[in-house]
Amino acid sequence: MTTSLQQRIANFYDASSELWEQVWGEHMHHGYYGADGTQQKDRRQAQIDLNEEFLRWGGVAEAHQILDVGCGIGGSSLYLAEKFNAQVTGITLSPVQANRAIARAQAVGLSDRTHFQVADALKMPFPDHSFDLVWSMESGEHMPDKEQFLRECVRVLKPGGKLLVATWCHRPTPPALTADEQNHLAAIYEVYCLPYVISLPEYERIARSLPLDDLQTADWSAAVAPFWDVVIGSVFSWEAIAGLIRAGWGTIRAALSLGLMRQGYQRGLVRFGLLQGTKVA
Repeated sequence: MTTSLQQRIANFYDASSELWEQVWGEHMHHGYYGADGTQQKDRRQAQIDLNEEFLRWGGVAEAHQILDVGCGIGGSSLYLAEKFNAQVTGITLSPVQANRAIARAQAVGLSDRTHFQVADALKMPFPDHSFDLVWSMESGEHMPDKEQFLRECVRVLKPGGKLLVATWCHRPTPPALTADEQNHLAAIYEVYCLPYVISLPEYERIARSLPLDDLQTADWSAAVAPFWDVVIGSVFSWEAIAGLIRAGWGTIRAALSLGLMRQGYQRGLVRFGLLQGTKVA
């Protein structure tokens, strides 16, 4: 990952993570609103439900050594550590996020089962065959080399271990993306510090070149799309407005651009893709 992109991503999350936690909670990802997106529920419960549905879809009933790639402030990491009584390692590019995750682990008595550090997911500082579950919840979109990202995830998996990836995608091609669609995506990339996204079939093509069995994909766009309506509604509170001012222009711009994601889902351009596989034994 280029230093400039790394720094942009780190700066973005350094500035915005406190606000996200304050207003939207510790889980820095979409929520799950039923397969067709019609279930009404509290937004934080929806985020927890996404974790549970993701694990159920992946067939994960137990795990002992877990890697959370793009761990944020430790929301999923702590959830997984407690659920499975597992050892969980979380990596992020943001020092602010890593330190907050450590503090949160201490506060809930999970310091002995969790470890958080700043690391590049394209050059992970772990030996081969280190984890029996590699979990990536909405971090693939930040990766400038999707093939290297998946390759690294598989490298650190133990034989027989499970890979679970949920990531932002664009619609399948062909037909080719139109100029208007490309401009829409470019605006999202600029706001959220993304190099680019690819389609779910492209992720599957990459994964099929790796030592993975039982490869499966799924499109959960309908299930998660309502999250953006909820987030947009929550921005218009005095608490959120005050937090935006403290966080600075980058976070303010991201908040003002939330509609880009909602519109992307509405037009079928932005997709929420899932991928799972088991490393060849």
